[in-house]
Amino acid sequence: MTRHVEHVMGTVFSFDVRHRGGRHDDAETYVAEAVAWLHHVDAVFSTYKPDSPVSRLGRGEIALADCPPEVAGILRMCASVTDRSRGYFTAYPGGRLDPSGIVKGWAVERASAMLRDAGAPDHCVNGGGDVRLSGAPDPGRSWRVGIAHPLRPGDLAAVVTGDDLAVATSGTAERGAHVIDPHTGRPAAELASVTVIGPDLALADAYATGALAMGGAAREWVEELDGYEAFAVTATGTTWRTSGL
Repeated sequence: MTRHVEHVMGTVFSFDVRHRGGRHDDAETYVAEAVAWLHHVDAVFSTYKPDSPVSRLGRGEIALADCPPEVAGILRMCASVTDRSRGYFTAYPGGRLDPSGIVKGWAVERASAMLRDAGAPDHCVNGGGDVRLSGAPDPGRSWRVGIAHPLRPGDLAAVVTGDDLAVATSGTAERGAHVIDPHTGRPAAELASVTVIGPDLALADAYATGALAMGGAAREWVEELDGYEAFAVTATGTTWRTSGL
């Protein structure tokens, strides 16, 4: 087993890689390459670093063509989710370019793919609570991911069990009501947290952000998404889940 914790993108990323016949030092190399990728993503997409391409693009100092090619790809993904979510997800919250609602999940999804391609299929990558599960922790066992209760610190609201899943949560527990409803311009407060589970963490991350902004309408919306399910805790402490979860 190889474990690693990295502070990047203003949060904590953890790697849990299980070995099945591979060498321990090989796994450490694979994890180091994935960590380097996360730092690259931070350097390109951080809205807190004034010299990042995304920050400069947002200020109009450079054109999209001057940015690394992944910036255009992320903005296309954002536009697609914006359309799919009826505008509740946006890369321009408050009118300022900020694709963070999809970038972290996308970065973790890519880091997980790097590990699989390198020959380490059994792993869990956790980026600030957004989790990509791959393979299994041990033969005959599944990964288990606890969903923190947003209103009762230290408690779990639910546990997700699976082998190849993406689990993304957006909520108010750590940063307050920070997600803005683009249609009203006010912080979304109807839901305390929404967890979206599906095959791809980039989309699950974006869907969770859009669902939190959507509030009560999110349940019906997620029901319409192919391959994705959701679990939510409302501001009053009640819970709901989609039919396939």
